[in-house]
Amino acid sequence: MIAEQEIVGRGAVEGARLMRDWFARLDAAAERKEPAAYVFVMGSLAEILRAFDMHLVFPEINSLQTAVRHVAHEYLGMAEDYGYSPDVCGYVKADVAMQLQGGKHSMGRLPKPALALATNACNTYVKWAEFWERYYKIPMVTLDIPGSRTAAGGAAPGTDAFESDRRYLEIQLRELITECERITGTRLDMDRLREVLDYTNRMAAAWKRVLELNRGRPALFNALVDGTVYLGVLNALRGTREGAEYFERLVEEMEYKAAHRLGTIQDEKYRLLFVGVPCYPIFRRFHEMFADQGGVFVASSYLWFAAGGLDLGFQYDLTRPIESLAEGVLVGVRHAGDAMLFHDQSLIEQVDQFGADGIVYHPVKSCRTVSTSLAGSRKAVMKARDIQCLFIESDMMDRRVVSEAQLKNRIDAFFEGLGSQRLRTIAATVTA
Repeated sequence: MIAEQEIVGRGAVEGARLMRDWFARLDAAAERKEPAAYVFVMGSLAEILRAFDMHLVFPEINSLQTAVRHVAHEYLGMAEDYGYSPDVCGYVKADVAMQLQGGKHSMGRLPKPALALATNACNTYVKWAEFWERYYKIPMVTLDIPGSRTAAGGAAPGTDAFESDRRYLEIQLRELITECERITGTRLDMDRLREVLDYTNRMAAAWKRVLELNRGRPALFNALVDGTVYLGVLNALRGTREGAEYFERLVEEMEYKAAHRLGTIQDEKYRLLFVGVPCYPIFRRFHEMFADQGGVFVASSYLWFAAGGLDLGFQYDLTRPIESLAEGVLVGVRHAGDAMLFHDQSLIEQVDQFGADGIVYHPVKSCRTVSTSLAGSRKAVMKARDIQCLFIESDMMDRRVVSEAQLKNRIDAFFEGLGSQRLRTIAATVTA
């Protein structure tokens, strides 16, 4: 029988270690001048690239580390001195500054890219990858992944429209494979691709289960703090044995906590949903302003779009790897895009599934895509459900536009509203 001290908190400890090891491997790859592919979390195509044994570099992960470690201002300032506007995405500017310093960052050094890969999942990705293309004089591959045409979603699997989109994407994947073969000088090993896809299948199934378990009371993990660690492993180790085993062990931990009713905080009073990107410049303090008043984030749109659709638990068909990969990428990246642009109905469903008491909307200066139409979303959700919503603005990178005092005042008022609403609900129940 597993002792409590051996399993509770294991995911956080192991996740942090795996990320340190990943950064160390990138640092070693830079030292040995081994080639890497620069990719993004929404549409990384990790499965194909890993089949060619290419190192993966995720600029979003590298950039947020500078904010969490309180050195982002140094990188942002360097990029702005180089000519980038203060209004440009903070992730982009931090990454550009890293490249200008030969790949140096807060966790080591990045290997130089042999390939830049972008998708249309974010309106910044293509221009971002073009910087790498020009700066390093490397090939760039852009994948045009069909998204949802309306808020009702994209074409459903099994329809002619979906099959048309899938074939369109499959052609692009085969072109990417050809480019990888040219760069590496090796042919794609289909058995190796199947192996990688199987690891992703295991990871996706486990991740979906972890998210489902957090619907219970008390919440087993905080979607903002713990969720950021999980997202790092999801992306950095996607398609690897160690990534699959990590999430299967994480399911064991969450099952244990659920069985013993062990919550992520001692006194859970309010269950909250989070929409947007976390405030990394004051990451720990941002969490504490909610946790100190009994608020726990049980779910987040961040765990949806920054996981590239892995929360769906999609399973690749290993008998037809490339065709199935095209289907999975289409479904997953479209799903991730919906998390930023068409999330109203999903939020309404999550209010019911997670028993949420409130929703925190967090538009940020650095990312217009994620911050698009959040005010309208709040209005739609409040019309559909009697729920308290907080709208606070800051940034995911730039501490110059983060005011902790103003955030705390708004958050305190939010909890006062939650308390008043609960009292009204109790009074109405007693009266009835």
